[in-house]
Amino acid sequence: MKLVAVVKRDCETCRLVEPVLAQIRARAPLSLYSQDDPSFPEKLGGAVDDTALERSWRLRIETVPTLIRFEGEKEVARIAGWDRAEWEQVAQQRELGPGLPAFQPGCGSRTQDPGMPERLALAYGDLELHSRRIEVADPEDAIETAYDRGWSDGLPIVPPTPLRVAMMLSGTPRRPDEIIGLIPPNLSECTVEKAAANAVMAGCRPEYFPVVLSVIEAALDPRFSMHGLLATLWFSGPVIIVNGPIAKRIGMNSQGNALGQGNRANATIGRALQLVIRNVGGGVPGGVDRAVFGNPGKYTFCFAEDESDPDWTPLNVARGFKPGTSTVTLFHGDGVQGISAGRSRTPDGLARSLAMGLAAVCHPKLAEWSGAILVISPDHYAIFNEGGWRRTEIEAGLCEALRRPGRDLVQGAHGVEEGIDPARAEEMVDKFNAGTLLVVRAGGRGGLMSAVIGGWAAQRKKTEVQPVTREIAT
Repeated sequence: MKLVAVVKRDCETCRLVEPVLAQIRARAPLSLYSQDDPSFPEKLGGAVDDTALERSWRLRIETVPTLIRFEGEKEVARIAGWDRAEWEQVAQQRELGPGLPAFQPGCGSRTQDPGMPERLALAYGDLELHSRRIEVADPEDAIETAYDRGWSDGLPIVPPTPLRVAMMLSGTPRRPDEIIGLIPPNLSECTVEKAAANAVMAGCRPEYFPVVLSVIEAALDPRFSMHGLLATLWFSGPVIIVNGPIAKRIGMNSQGNALGQGNRANATIGRALQLVIRNVGGGVPGGVDRAVFGNPGKYTFCFAEDESDPDWTPLNVARGFKPGTSTVTLFHGDGVQGISAGRSRTPDGLARSLAMGLAAVCHPKLAEWSGAILVISPDHYAIFNEGGWRRTEIEAGLCEALRRPGRDLVQGAHGVEEGIDPARAEEMVDKFNAGTLLVVRAGGRGGLMSAVIGGWAAQRKKTEVQPVTREIAT
């Protein structure tokens, strides 16, 4: 039998059990390690220096004091904190600590300090990072180095130090060397570690990382055509909509200013995808990225759906996922077009009013060219809700209001050369192909307005390019 104890001076309970440790050592071999002061405990002549925490890390110490019993090299029992009965059982000794209280909780181990688990895993564990390291003189130089080497999207990045990358990796159980996929346009392998480095650069927290990984995987789905979206002359870039419990858990914004600035999770998750495309895949403006204008959303465009109304069917459920599932939906989106519809007070009238704004996507005479997102504000949703309209009725009402006679849309009609094939003049034509108009609830109160995010014109030939929804593995 061998006994091991780990303590630190800066712990009231460790000081409390000092006479108990002396009792144990008088009766059996005891190895004693101190996390902060090798001269403690003085009554035992000090302890083995574990201020580097290697031994504590290898013993998986989370609370001090911890007493462990080994039989040979195998751990057979342990107790954290002070509990007389438990200490007597682990030490296999009786009448320990006479005069002490029967129980007193311990203190947090230094191995649990912020950043310390990752620091120790890098130093002593099997966490080995394989990305190429660039040495710079100081933190200010690191930011300038990112600009000089083309790693930035134009905004400052967070330097991806090994410790920061290790902390990001703590947000997922996936192996750092696991390959997520080939990132366009260069089709370069992206490992979980490389994704973590770019998530650090974007400013993500580790708890966002499962969302980032799912976003990358959704972008690599062939149906999304990330390479084509990157290379298009059109305005579009990836728009990310997050659904499910994870959105609330990581503090995403689905309400006031949901499509704007100010929320760290919204801003950095979308930015992480863009940085992966840039730094891993080589997709940079002026290279394969040939957008004539682009749009500010190509820095980042990510928000959560407002799921606070139990009567509303969230987007991911409408797209086939079980209620309560956390998902990301990627859409090929442009900038935001506001719709002020302040006079409509009936569901049918409001649907027709919103449809007039949606009709302008790409061009009023261009049908089946793209998809769109309609983001319905709480105030507009209240009108639909009071009239008994939920998702099904809203989508059907919009579809009906958007359907137009082909003769109004053909090339040359109304003196406008844009339009559809004249052979379709006698058809009733839908504005959007099936499954490409996404209706989402989000935004703040105080205005009878909603928002349209136009889509990518690549869908004009009814190709396989589609929005993609993927479950988030947590």
